[in-house]
Amino acid sequence: MEKNTEKHIIDMYKQQENGMILIFAQWCINNDLDPFELYQQAYPQQLPNQALVEAVELTVSKEEADHIPVDILFEALQLFGNDDLAFVVAELMEKTPKERLPEQFD
Repeated sequence: MEKNTEKHIIDMYKQQENGMILIFAQWCINNDLDPFELYQQAYPQQLPNQALVEAVELTVSKEEADHIPVDILFEALQLFGNDDLAFVVAELMEKTPKERLPEQFD
């Protein structure tokens, strides 16, 4: 594979991964959750994630944001192998009172 093609593939992957992180961060903001806290629960051995810091800086208030369905969040997380983070979100949903689910996590 040529160097340029390889670099392009890596760059595209990183760009898509950053998009996934932004989806996660915005979903957290939309649902009054701390993305850093959820990330730390999923990956307690890891240092703070710089890509998450940058993504949070790009988020908007939940009033300005588009709705992000939780199934889209799960797909994005699992696509990039963030199964532990998807598990933390799923656990959170199970613990949340059912009356909050339709507006909070749909």
